[in-house]
Amino acid sequence: MKDKNILLLSIKDFFTPKMLKYALLPFIVTLILMYIIFFVIAGIGVESLATLDVQSTQTTVENGIPHTESITAKLQGLEIIQYLMSFAVTSWIATFLIYAIGGFLTLHASIFIAIIVIGFLTPVVMKELQKRHYRDVEMIGHSNILEVLFSIIKWTVVMIVLFILLVPFYFIPLLNIIAFNFPLYYFFHKMLTFDVSSNLCTKEEDKQIKYFSKNNIRIKTLLLYIISFIPFVVFFVAIFYVIYLGNTYFVEVRRLRKEV
Repeated sequence: MKDKNILLLSIKDFFTPKMLKYALLPFIVTLILMYIIFFVIAGIGVESLATLDVQSTQTTVENGIPHTESITAKLQGLEIIQYLMSFAVTSWIATFLIYAIGGFLTLHASIFIAIIVIGFLTPVVMKELQKRHYRDVEMIGHSNILEVLFSIIKWTVVMIVLFILLVPFYFIPLLNIIAFNFPLYYFFHKMLTFDVSSNLCTKEEDKQIKYFSKNNIRIKTLLLYIISFIPFVVFFVAIFYVIYLGNTYFVEVRRLRKEV
């Protein structure tokens, strides 16, 4: 089956009532978790400001004699924000940083959370695809709970290490876009392909697919990752990622087993 046909089939599968129902769960869970994370981070941010000592000096002249007064004030919590926002320059900088950093973290966190949430729905989605199109392809699978936990921990550690190692590139225009996104794409690709393959094929079949079709699969996961950067899209179409990659793997497994 050609990639174009797989894409059209996946879109058709996504818009079935059952798949749309499955799509609601990642949306609701991700939204709730992002809501909690926002307030936790906001609370930490305000607390980290703690207190700020502000000193100002004012000189006045009375009867030809200069008088200098020093004012010391201690600002806490939200008062610091209000103080900084009272200046045009700091107000602009603070607003820019809040939206830029906040938007960046929120977007990336939503992708991270969504890919974990859909992992729990992958088995039911794969079974639905099998029932619809691949009754001749047995779902064997090759994972257990320990392997899943170990893999998630391993990929998370690698992702964090990559974020740290790529810090020097964060300050180079254009390269910083790749540097920011490469670690998360690594995790995204690993999780998505593992979720699908571990529910369908044997380890040997998985190795063959990754060897002969690795570029094709990487292109697909990269496109799905890029789509995730459209605001709020990842909340709704996370299930489509499993459907699209699931159909791809079913076709590959069917081809491998016919060749045996």
